[in-house]
Amino acid sequence: MTRLLLLGGTAEARALADQLVAAGVDVTTSLAGRVADPRLPVGAVRIGGFGGIQGLRAALADYDAVVDATHPFATTMSANAAAACAAADRPLLRLERPGWVQRAGQAWHWADSHAHAGQLAARLGNRPVLTIGRQHLSSYLPALAGAAVVARVVAPPSIGLPPSWSVIRDRGPYALPGELALLRDHGADVIVTKDSGGEYTWPKMLAAEQLGLPVVVVRRPARPAGVPTVNDVERVVAWVLAGD
Repeated sequence: MTRLLLLGGTAEARALADQLVAAGVDVTTSLAGRVADPRLPVGAVRIGGFGGIQGLRAALADYDAVVDATHPFATTMSANAAAACAAADRPLLRLERPGWVQRAGQAWHWADSHAHAGQLAARLGNRPVLTIGRQHLSSYLPALAGAAVVARVVAPPSIGLPPSWSVIRDRGPYALPGELALLRDHGADVIVTKDSGGEYTWPKMLAAEQLGLPVVVVRRPARPAGVPTVNDVERVVAWVLAGD
C-alpha cells in the first residue's frame, strides 16, 4: 500500500483525505500549524513544519509519494516539497483549485503583489475591506495607514495596527447575505482579496458585484516548474490508487 504524505490545510485536501481513507490508503495529512483550531481531516494528522527542505526530505523516508494540496499562495511549502521530492526521488502531484475568472461587469483590478494591492486600494477608496489573511497586513500599512480599514482574519494579527483599522475574526465558508451585510455595515468602497479560487470565499465577489464595488485581486504567485498539477480530487485519487 502506498504511504502518502498529503500537504493540506485546504478544503480540497480535506475532501481528498476523505476519499483516500475510505479507499483504504495509508494517508497522513500535514498541517502548517498557523491556525490555533484548524479544521482537521479524517485519518492521521501531523501539525507543524518540517524544518525546511532537508527536514522534509528526511521525513519522506516514511512515505512513498506526496500530494501538495496547500493553498495557492503557500509558495514556500510548495517549493520545499518540489525540492525535497526531487532529492528523495518521491513522486509529487499538485492539487490546486482553479483561479477565479473575471466576468463582464465585475470591476476587478489585478495586483502583482500585496504592496501593489495596497496602492491600488488607496487610489480606489478610503474604506477598504481586506480579506487577504494576517501574514501580509504589514504590506498594506504604507498606503492605508490612515484609512478606515476592516481586516478580516482567522487568527489575530501578529503586528500592531493603526487606530483607524478594525479587525474581524471569522472563518469561511461565507454566504452572500453575510458578505453584503459586512460591506454595507462598514460602508466599504473597495475590497482587497487574493485569487484564492474556489467557492468558500466567492460570495464576497458576488457581494461586491451587486454593490458596484471595485475589487483589488492579488495574482497568484508562480509555482515550481515541472510539478504535474490537477484541479480535481478524483484525478488525485486515481493517481494515488494507480501507485498502489
